[in-house]
Amino acid sequence: MSKKVTVLDYGSGNLRSAQRAVERAGADVEVTADADAALNADGLVVPGVGAFQACMAGLREVGGEKVIAERIVAGRPVLGVCVGMQILFSRGVEFGVETAGCGQWPGSVVRLDAPVIPHMGWNVVDAPAGTTLFRGLDPDTRFYFVHSYAAQQWEGNPDTLLTWATHHVPFLAAVEDGPLSATQFHPEKSGDAGATLLRNWVEGL
Repeated sequence: MSKKVTVLDYGSGNLRSAQRAVERAGADVEVTADADAALNADGLVVPGVGAFQACMAGLREVGGEKVIAERIVAGRPVLGVCVGMQILFSRGVEFGVETAGCGQWPGSVVRLDAPVIPHMGWNVVDAPAGTTLFRGLDPDTRFYFVHSYAAQQWEGNPDTLLTWATHHVPFLAAVEDGPLSATQFHPEKSGDAGATLLRNWVEGL
């Protein structure tokens, strides 16, 4: 019996490419803004593209932050992708404007201090021992990034599994925190490596 995964439609993100990628990982996938479906699925994927502020506005419109919070309390898996990872933090700062995030993790998402922005293209990551998401992947595996902002320090639970990458400065490329996981890169655009990561996530549901 394949696992049921909801890709949350809140007006942001590559919904169809996320859907196809998670289907290829072996799940039965529905794209919807329906809170009950998002709450009751085996797994919830929260994609995100563009500005933190716009993503949070869209998420609030469909009650997405409440759904995420309820799932985490119940121990039900959630995967945030790109800005869908960023909005899990307490706040995002873009163009001098601070926007409150979902607050699942303390800390801020801020602009990368790098000569070339956005950070766009393939990059390696430094995954920790005990990782589930990166299981079976070589340390020199590359993932596809496109972003100008990131969480650059971790203020949460010290036992959380953190994966780092560097674009002039170190930043969080992925977080594995119990039922809540997230990637700054796009697994759905990361070829075989992204497919492996999504399969690892789906198998853990």
